[in-house]
Amino acid sequence: MFSWGITFLIIALIAAVLGFTGVAGAAAGAAKIVFVVAIIIFVVSLIMGRRAP
Repeated sequence: MFSWGITFLIIALIAAVLGFTGVAGAAAGAAKIVFVVAIIIFVVSLIMGRRAP
């Protein structure tokens, strides 16, 4: 999950350097969403892991 976020982040950085602001904004937005979802899944798995014997 984090690899997708890092991929979108790298795409956003390359697009920003080359001047493609629309692509950079879209890729940065996708990277943010993927990171937030990954963090939420990570926290939920930590909580569920503590409950299981």
